[in-house]
Amino acid sequence: MSSTPPPRVSRRRLLQAAGGGALAAAAGTAIRSWHLTDRHPAAPGGPGRMLVDPADQCFVQVVAHADDGLFFMNPDLEQSLRCGARSVTVCLTGGEADGRNVSPAALQPGSVPEDRAAFARARTNGLRAAHAAMATGNPAAPWDVAAVSLLPGFQVEVHTLQGAPHHRLVFLQLVEARAVWQARTTSLRGLWLGAAGTLPTLRPAGTPVERQLHYTRDQVVQTLLAVLERVRPTVVRTLDPNAAHSRKRPPATADHDPRLAGLRYYDHQDHIASAYFAQAALAAHRGGAPHHPAIVENYLGYEAGALPHDVDAATARRKARVLSVYGWADRRRCGDPAGCGDRKVGGSALRGTSRNWTRSTRLRAPGSNGWLRAAHDGRLAAFAVLGGAAYRWAETRPGSGRFGAPLPAGGELLQGQIHAVRRSDGALVLFASRTVLPGRHTDHRREVVTAVQRGTAADGGPAFGRWEPLGSPDPDPVRSLEIGFPAAVATPDGTVHVFVRTWDGNIAHRAVTLPGPFSPWERLEGPVSALQASPGIVDDIDACVDSDGLIHLVAPSARTVQHWVSKRAGQTPRPAAATGLPQPAGPVSAVPLAGGVVRLAYRRADTAQVLIAERQRTIGGWRVSAQCEAVGGYGRVAAAPIGGGDRMVLAARDDDGELRTAMAQDAPKPWQRGRVAHSAAAGAAQDVAGRAVVVVLGNDGRLYTTRQTGAGQSAPFGRWRAQDEGPA
Repeated sequence: MSSTPPPRVSRRRLLQAAGGGALAAAAGTAIRSWHLTDRHPAAPGGPGRMLVDPADQCFVQVVAHADDGLFFMNPDLEQSLRCGARSVTVCLTGGEADGRNVSPAALQPGSVPEDRAAFARARTNGLRAAHAAMATGNPAAPWDVAAVSLLPGFQVEVHTLQGAPHHRLVFLQLVEARAVWQARTTSLRGLWLGAAGTLPTLRPAGTPVERQLHYTRDQVVQTLLAVLERVRPTVVRTLDPNAAHSRKRPPATADHDPRLAGLRYYDHQDHIASAYFAQAALAAHRGGAPHHPAIVENYLGYEAGALPHDVDAATARRKARVLSVYGWADRRRCGDPAGCGDRKVGGSALRGTSRNWTRSTRLRAPGSNGWLRAAHDGRLAAFAVLGGAAYRWAETRPGSGRFGAPLPAGGELLQGQIHAVRRSDGALVLFASRTVLPGRHTDHRREVVTAVQRGTAADGGPAFGRWEPLGSPDPDPVRSLEIGFPAAVATPDGTVHVFVRTWDGNIAHRAVTLPGPFSPWERLEGPVSALQASPGIVDDIDACVDSDGLIHLVAPSARTVQHWVSKRAGQTPRPAAATGLPQPAGPVSAVPLAGGVVRLAYRRADTAQVLIAERQRTIGGWRVSAQCEAVGGYGRVAAAPIGGGDRMVLAARDDDGELRTAMAQDAPKPWQRGRVAHSAAAGAAQDVAGRAVVVVLGNDGRLYTTRQTGAGQSAPFGRWRAQDEGPA
């Protein structure tokens, strides 16, 4: 492991200094520098100062169709726009569909004339209005439009919001698949799989792009890479590259190229392929010029509509209002005869007919409940994925309240968050998921990987050996793309157990007693969902070892929380009795307490309210023991035991995208608010002084921490600090 930390350069300075200034524009049209040094003042978001400076955040969204970010990336997209951070959204296709800009509820939608060029322009106009509304509050805010060359001989259409010039939209205008599942050679998927050598563009009405273009697969990747190299984002958002397959047979198609054969997925084929192209560009970007590596977040698409609702009603209504602007529900005038929005969406979101996509926001990588751990000497160490590689922060000394600079911990093409466990000898073991992109001698696949602590680094924190592959419980490359993200535990006998969701919605397991080899992958017994409308086990699992040495594994399904437990200490867990717990909205976090008690923390479907459920050893059944004050939000609730009794700490995202922390014993204390714009799930643990500590990865790529001012249930949390500030 290298002991040299990545250079710490401020985002302002980096964005001002890096690379060649403004890009060339067609016909002499000027466009502001792609380094986005201008910043719009942040919109009001509540009392107090945001800790993560918007000037140090920069976002790139890669989507397939104009409305993808509005359906699947909100509320996160709007929160990043409103705070004043720099943002570039890249839309790969024109989204021209059948060329009929008409509501599905119209009496005779087929009677509307087909005009794909006009419909593609109307969708662009709708997206501009929605983004202007989110960024400035005014859907009619004007934009500058230019044709810009990102690659020699190619032009893209770039829109810059005049009132907020830090915000841009980029359109490649590639032809869309024009079908959700049917195999089409002329599509992003066909281009990715090599069935099509090139993919043409469809020039929208009134575009400044001078001619139709034909992109090769490599040219699409290079165009996205050009955006990444010029913008240098701190956060990259894409759609889901690992969509779940449907049990339905793929529909018949006239395109018989065997490369297009395959499973049917819950998601749109353009969504999945757009994420593949983004992954390939990110892989190349990580090997480029030195910069602070980006956080990558992948959002579920259509699959989210088949899963329990995971945002509260207020968030769903806000998403719907933004979509109604995009859908031209107000019939506003924009001066463009092509149309001012996408009538296929129109008021459907407000009428509740948007297939539930406004009711959920889900990340493919749900976040780990185990990325903050105590090392052998008691100092806390945090682990995160930046630019596809692992990084490690460690306390400068046990209980110091200060973390040193991030050090690389190896790995490449890692996804999501890292799960760490501490063995009985004090050594840490890391687990993650890795994507292997297709190449001349490699299949496109996913696998679980692990790294074992091999000593101590110069800063006193843990040092790790090479990341080693553990393969996949589904060895078929296509099926392996659907495996989940690992959760792991270490038992008192020194054995490490790792669990992962399989492609068909069950759980697989491997174990190792180091320095021996891992056991083969084996599937746990049941439960198997009988539901055909959604996957069995949702990829939001967690595991813990109780005070008696029994392993508990918990996982959300479409209706309830599933539970496995070992019969004896150290044994592989087996299906337990039905929990009877309310339907979860997402990840479930497990916390072992004294006396064999295990508690769960998770959000309830539809309301997003955080519930605490408890299982006592003497009773064996589960019950909801408490519920927290409703604060909205989505995603994993971080939870950890504190003090060796029945105390625990909770940390959860709220409706503003900020963090709430609370202590819980018999009942949870009131939430404390932390104005930290962050990625994925928080981490929680206890330091050597018995104080609860919570950490998050800020949207600027820095670690932020808070801890109790003293030990005990009533001690409040102190102020949040960036990891490179002075001691607490």
